[in-house]
Amino acid sequence: MIRVGIIGATGYAGEELVRLLSSHPEAKITHIMSKSFCGKKISELYGSYLALDEMLLEDIDYEIIQQDCDVVFTCLPHEPSIEIVPKLLACGVKVIDLSGSFRYKDAAVFDAWYGIHHTRPELLKKAVYGLSELYEEEIAGADLIGNPGCYTTASILALYPLLACNLIQKDAIIIDAKSGVTGAGRSEKLAFSFCESHESFKAYGVTTHRHTSEIEEQLSFAAGSPVALSFTPHLLPVKRGILATIYADLPKGQEISPIEIQGAYEKFYMGSDFIQILPHGSLPELKFVVGSNNCFIGYKIDERLHKLVIVSCIDNLIKGAAGQAVQNMNLMFGLDGSTGLPQLAMYL
Repeated sequence: MIRVGIIGATGYAGEELVRLLSSHPEAKITHIMSKSFCGKKISELYGSYLALDEMLLEDIDYEIIQQDCDVVFTCLPHEPSIEIVPKLLACGVKVIDLSGSFRYKDAAVFDAWYGIHHTRPELLKKAVYGLSELYEEEIAGADLIGNPGCYTTASILALYPLLACNLIQKDAIIIDAKSGVTGAGRSEKLAFSFCESHESFKAYGVTTHRHTSEIEEQLSFAAGSPVALSFTPHLLPVKRGILATIYADLPKGQEISPIEIQGAYEKFYMGSDFIQILPHGSLPELKFVVGSNNCFIGYKIDERLHKLVIVSCIDNLIKGAAGQAVQNMNLMFGLDGSTGLPQLAMYL
């Protein structure tokens, strides 16, 4: 049985981890930790936990973590993660970090986009980017995982095979992505309140969103050379889910068929439990994925403009955060990646 600690268990991603791991057949939550709510029961914050045995929120105690945990999930802001993760590794536990602090190979990129100086750049060499479908072998042998962001997961999974197989141009990619309000975290900011977001729809972080750099770094690995792209996120008036509509130019002077596009996806994702590639012209909706750890990808070739349009959908709290983190834990401990994870969405 894998003994699990969760730091930052009261945010939306942290709570989703608690929910998923509470019914995981091979894991046992030993400690849930929160500095802000230390001493409270999690049911005082999330009433759904009244249905389970009492779980008390604790402060971080490294000696107890060393004794009682095999893996710790850190669901914290970026700067605290940089401080806390090295201490956890020193305890001999595996760490899956859900912040952006250990997703990059280049510390200078992190510094530039996050406005924070990364004080432990040597750990970036040790960390493995936790996109399970692309780095399964590396994840299995890792002690530190940088769990990908939600927008990045939907975008990278859709584009990585196509760039790696030279089926699209790398210099004209546009990602138009929409997220439910939970993507902003458990925030009290006015912009994410009911009256501000309900029956509205807006773009934000235009040209400056941090996930741009994360997507570019990973897609540059796929292409074998630098990729720069346009990424614009939008806030949907729904609780959860991400839908990214992606536009890419097909190679000049080449006719690319749906069979070639399908073949590239199958080459990378054949046998994957959670990637569903739809046939040419069939496009996914949020209802297909919300409540599951799936990523649905659909595409259509625009022959008139010689472009490819791709639609990628995930649940931002599951495949985009907690579910992906559990998938990574499974691989790190020799389990099937799908263990304990929902594979069917809540259509209604």
